[in-house]
Amino acid sequence: METATKSASPFPGGAWTLGRHVARRLVQIGVTDVFSVLGNFNLALLNHLVAEPGLKLVGCCNELNTGYAIDVYMRAKGIGVRIYICWERVSDEIGARFRRAFEEEEPIRSSWGILSSDVFSYPEDESVLDPLLAQHLAFFGIDFSSLQKTEMTTAERELDQNTNFDWNRIQESGQEAEPLFGPGYTGLVNLGNSCYLATTMQVMFSTRSFCSRYYMNQSLKKAFVDAPADPTVDLNMQLTKLANGLLSGKYSVPAPEKQEGIPPRMFKSVIAASHPEFSTMRQQDALEFFLHFIDQVERVNAGKPELDPSLSFKFGIEERLACPSGKVAYNRRHDYILSLGIPLHKAINKDELEAFQKSKAERDLEGKEVSTGQIVRPRVRLVDCLQSFIAEEEVHDFYSTELKAKVTATKNAGLTSFPDYLVLHMRKFVMEAGWVPKKLDVYIDVPDTIDISHMRSKGIQPGEELLPEAAAGDLAESEKLLANEDIVSQLASMGFNYLHCQKAAINTSNAGVEEAMNWLLSHMDDSDIDAPISQEAQSSGSSFVDQSKVDTLVSFGFEEDIARKALKASGGDIEKATDWIFNPNASGPSDMSVSSSTTSIGDSNLPDGGGVYRLMGIVSHIGTSTQCGHYVAHIYKDGRWVIFNDEKVGVSKDPPKDMGYLYVFERLNS
Repeated sequence: METATKSASPFPGGAWTLGRHVARRLVQIGVTDVFSVLGNFNLALLNHLVAEPGLKLVGCCNELNTGYAIDVYMRAKGIGVRIYICWERVSDEIGARFRRAFEEEEPIRSSWGILSSDVFSYPEDESVLDPLLAQHLAFFGIDFSSLQKTEMTTAERELDQNTNFDWNRIQESGQEAEPLFGPGYTGLVNLGNSCYLATTMQVMFSTRSFCSRYYMNQSLKKAFVDAPADPTVDLNMQLTKLANGLLSGKYSVPAPEKQEGIPPRMFKSVIAASHPEFSTMRQQDALEFFLHFIDQVERVNAGKPELDPSLSFKFGIEERLACPSGKVAYNRRHDYILSLGIPLHKAINKDELEAFQKSKAERDLEGKEVSTGQIVRPRVRLVDCLQSFIAEEEVHDFYSTELKAKVTATKNAGLTSFPDYLVLHMRKFVMEAGWVPKKLDVYIDVPDTIDISHMRSKGIQPGEELLPEAAAGDLAESEKLLANEDIVSQLASMGFNYLHCQKAAINTSNAGVEEAMNWLLSHMDDSDIDAPISQEAQSSGSSFVDQSKVDTLVSFGFEEDIARKALKASGGDIEKATDWIFNPNASGPSDMSVSSSTTSIGDSNLPDGGGVYRLMGIVSHIGTSTQCGHYVAHIYKDGRWVIFNDEKVGVSKDPPKDMGYLYVFERLNS
């Protein structure tokens, strides 16, 4: 009986592998030069090819370029035979690509400068990481540790192209702008990422309300006398000083070299003192700064509505909620901005957009870039954005006091008053899949005048029946909690709006970061996402009170428990809370009912009028995020558009009306 014995391995260590076998057989049939194609399987094979004595690895790239390289190499070396080895599943595909390279006689194409450990793997049919990238590069004499990035990826190049386009268009680069000097044409020096502040303040001091309060009806001397012990930390004093600098014309005179603006250092120090972000040198969101600024102005003018310029921006919003029972509820709140989603599906240039995307895809395959002049972006009408605000939408997990259960309700909103100045915020910053923030490259068709008369709320209608008030047991069902600061801080560190993070934590009962994140991503387009928590909590029957407002009332000399009680009774409104403290019997429960269709005490002080507005200011953002980039303001003054770009002030020849981030409209008298 004979026993079969396995022959000894010819390889060191006795290890038989497919790679070693292929390498040895290539040498045995006389192959000396090898080209390789990238891939997970192939890269593992390369280790054996490189180690095999007698084999020389000439190059490694994709299939088509490898074919070109082999063709040229064979002609240069006088080689007459080529052999290619590949996995059976893709042999026809690779062979076809090689044959195409030999037949076309095109020059060799290479891509340099974009270094990545991503390689394509045929078994997985997707890109994978090469764990031995440094080793493979070292074979070609490339020191991985000393490499520096010299080229942008395709996505980075496209992003840079869009940013450059925005930069040139918004700043009106390449156009000879006529410098302007005199009252109202003073620029603001950039203190280091302070353009968000400069653009906002230029718009504010182009309104009648702020000009009257801090310049025409207020002198520097009077502001100094009325200020507390230290005028340097008094906001009214610093606003008067800033208004004098911007509106007097004393600091806006022709200069020999360039325009010189005024540095708003003391104002920035005061307005940012109570805010952890605005007190830094980092770029900020102009919208957040506007809301913070208006809040601070309202505080320092509390109890004096005849002086408060922030009232000219304040308006009421009424939301109508209808549950499956057929009964309805009306919630009211105040706001200073109208935040609008952008319905991309209503783009008016869909055909042109589809043609561009098809052309771009073809050019990408050919390795060609799209020029700036060929870029096509979605174009959406402002009227469609406004319509999306008042359109009916579903509200999930709404607790119905009639059905004693959480149901899906329908909600629509309207305005209870039309302010003197209407600020529209375009939600250009969205979250893509995987929680990746993205700025929408979109144009908004904004007319010079708009009519929002149809957006006025109608209040309770004949035949409608209100949902019953929540019973004591029901309150626990819908009661809101205080936001868990750990959850809020983790979300905020990812770049989300702090107020939005608080709402996410509250609405998920502080269940955790992931739950709060999911809620936040699904509610980014809510019409009331920027509403103060105290007002929203009041509208849902919550006992939450904004501690900062409590502190404000305490600073007026009131006891904390009285201040808290007054804020609860007045829906979080400081002015109404002050009235309540002095006359607690004047406001009965019916005045604060969320289901009431009558105008509350606070609404009587709000400006109101017709719904026709004229565009008077644009704040545009350049960059990929509100935490970076640059802001520029365009303001309609003296019958012409003027560009305010830090200290530079000049005539605007082509204001970017379709690229704004914030739009400010002035109500026309009617």
